[in-house]
Amino acid sequence: MRLSESETSENPPNNQPKLETQAELSPQGFTPVLKNSQFLILWSGQIFSQLADKVYLVLMIAIIANQFQLPNQSISRWVSPIMIAFTIPAVLFGSLAGVYVDRWKKKPVLVVSNLLRGILVLTLPPLLLVSQGQSLSTAIPWGFALMLGVTFLVSTFTQFFAPAEQAIIPLIVKDRDLLAANSLYTTTMMALLIVGFAIGEPLLHLADNLAVVVGLPASIGKEILVGGAYAIAGMILLTLHTEEKLDQSNRQQPHVLADIRDGIYYLGQNHRVRNALIQLVILFSIFAALAVLAVSMADQIPQIEAQQFGILLAAAGIGMGASAAIIGSKGQNINRARLSLVGSIGVAASLLGLSFATQNLWLALTMTALLGAFAALVGVPMQTTIQSQTPVEMRGKVFGLQNNAVNIALSLPLVLAAEAETRFGLPAVILGLAAIAAVGGSLTWYMMRADHSLDKFSSGSEL
Repeated sequence: MRLSESETSENPPNNQPKLETQAELSPQGFTPVLKNSQFLILWSGQIFSQLADKVYLVLMIAIIANQFQLPNQSISRWVSPIMIAFTIPAVLFGSLAGVYVDRWKKKPVLVVSNLLRGILVLTLPPLLLVSQGQSLSTAIPWGFALMLGVTFLVSTFTQFFAPAEQAIIPLIVKDRDLLAANSLYTTTMMALLIVGFAIGEPLLHLADNLAVVVGLPASIGKEILVGGAYAIAGMILLTLHTEEKLDQSNRQQPHVLADIRDGIYYLGQNHRVRNALIQLVILFSIFAALAVLAVSMADQIPQIEAQQFGILLAAAGIGMGASAAIIGSKGQNINRARLSLVGSIGVAASLLGLSFATQNLWLALTMTALLGAFAALVGVPMQTTIQSQTPVEMRGKVFGLQNNAVNIALSLPLVLAAEAETRFGLPAVILGLAAIAAVGGSLTWYMMRADHSLDKFSSGSEL
């Protein structure tokens, strides 16, 4: 598609971000981003905050196993309500939080959401102590009900943190460096999703041991670790400088539902952002399912035990990190739509190979590493597309909707993957994921080409 004269002007209409030419793209890869002190602050805060998010669920399972699960009782009856309490805010408040993120300054949202989550986690030991032996009903101990409430609140504040974090990246990173910044950001997010559950239990065990060493009760070491990680993230982000300016006029703000409708309408009208979001939702769904299926796969591979499933997830993280490094340093001049298509096909092919690797450790490690590598080809350019193509005043709304969709995409596979494996077997489920990746990537590519002929953009201004 040929750009119209208005689209190539210095000031694009409707506050659309200016599309960069190939000459404007940074040839230096990660160097400008790693020299950007404000991005490094945000990145450091992201690591602590998202690690705490992942380990939080492991913490809940550990508390349930120690205090509420009865002998010969399935832990799932306790874990399922926790997962529901963690998911409901994403469905209820994800889009709403994005609207308010657009109206508020981003830095205070990042800082306060982390500090409040840290405080909530640190209140768990005293709450469980004072409620010990008390019951809300014959089936629900007071302590467990309080855990559900804390989980609900922690997840609610997370809904504000996620869109604010996404919206702040374009404020502190130049447009030409967004791909490299998103390579680091997306890789960190996906890696923590993959390995967070694997390293959570050892980290919590280490925290309890360290608590004993310093003279504290061993039972509170876990809460100090998770709550402290949130608090550290908040304190790191206090040093962030964004130079963000909000419209301080006294004009009346539209109703929040009107703003949510504006975000949905924008996604409906902007094919690049909409299709990129679809790709990310598919990708996160596949990796959430993989996190569940990795345990069963490890159990079937003769060379390792089920509890060593983290080895498989770590291989995916290594592949993702290596691929993202290459994209960040060499991918600025490559069509993002083509990167995504190659990534989707590669994810499907890797999953196909993985379905035949249930008895071979080295084949499984190779396939999971390739899976992570190809996933980065989808995740990094698609996240960059959403950021670069979304106007400043729409970023909170769009990222709120993205957070909403991704959280649902993460939650459903956690429930469905294990049931599907029981019914159809592990290889069949993995093949199903491969089909989803291939069909989703191909359809998205087709929609892009059919509706907007993105292949005719210059390589630097394509999706």
